[in-house]
Amino acid sequence: MTPPLDWFDLRVEGDPHPRRFDSAASARAYLLRVERLSEEAADELLIAGEVHPPLSRRSLELRPLRSE
Repeated sequence: MTPPLDWFDLRVEGDPHPRRFDSAASARAYLLRVERLSEEAADELLIAGEVHPPLSRRSLELRPLRSE
């Protein structure tokens, strides 16, 4: 049996469509490359689940989804 995946939804201020990631690592890579977050801001988002200006250009929320 395959272990369940941990999915993450990223919600970005001003965008009604969440982005979905299959791991924290893929979400972090996206945050650094596309959202241009600093390492500090990306780590804060992964730990706290949200980050706001001045650490980021806009508010971001990252929520885990558990597959069953």
